[in-house]
Amino acid sequence: MALTKVTTSGLADDSITSAKVANGVISAADVADGTLTNAKLADGTIENAKIADGTIANAKLAGSIANAKLANSSVTINGSSVSLGGSVEISAGTAWQSGIVADGSTVTTAVAGNGYFIDTTSAAHTINLPASPSLGDEVSIIDASGTADTNNITVGRNSENIQGAAEDLVISTERAGLTLVYFNASQGWLLKDK
Repeated sequence: MALTKVTTSGLADDSITSAKVANGVISAADVADGTLTNAKLADGTIENAKIADGTIANAKLAGSIANAKLANSSVTINGSSVSLGGSVEISAGTAWQSGIVADGSTVTTAVAGNGYFIDTTSAAHTINLPASPSLGDEVSIIDASGTADTNNITVGRNSENIQGAAEDLVISTERAGLTLVYFNASQGWLLKDK
């Protein structure tokens, strides 16, 4: 007489292995909810081909897949690698600052990524470019009052070249607006548009 059922009390621990169970003998309906845990599954025991599309809900995966287990565990945004689940600040463009009213004596030090409206109605103004710039850093400057022809705006090079020369840049055109982008130590800050 053949046995058709064996109770769990008749089985020794670890006596049934995957090699002893024919494919298709155990279906999802035969496994009670919560009885098959991650700890009961050895690495590599379930092949992708054995998992039907849509059978594992996202809620069942929460916190269970480490980045190291993924083929691609990061994404690159603006040249920076960010781990999945991590965060990065994305610059959406120039951060325009409130207007600077020139007084003839105050010097502004620019910050990369910022734009500056400069009012030279009463006096000239000097704005220094950032120290220790990196490739792609940008600074924008606009003659907000339209008086740079009378009261110039001096863009201090802050030890870096501007347009390949070791000279400050003087803005002396009414309503001039420009953006400088840093390239390298030799060329320094370059005009973005001419």
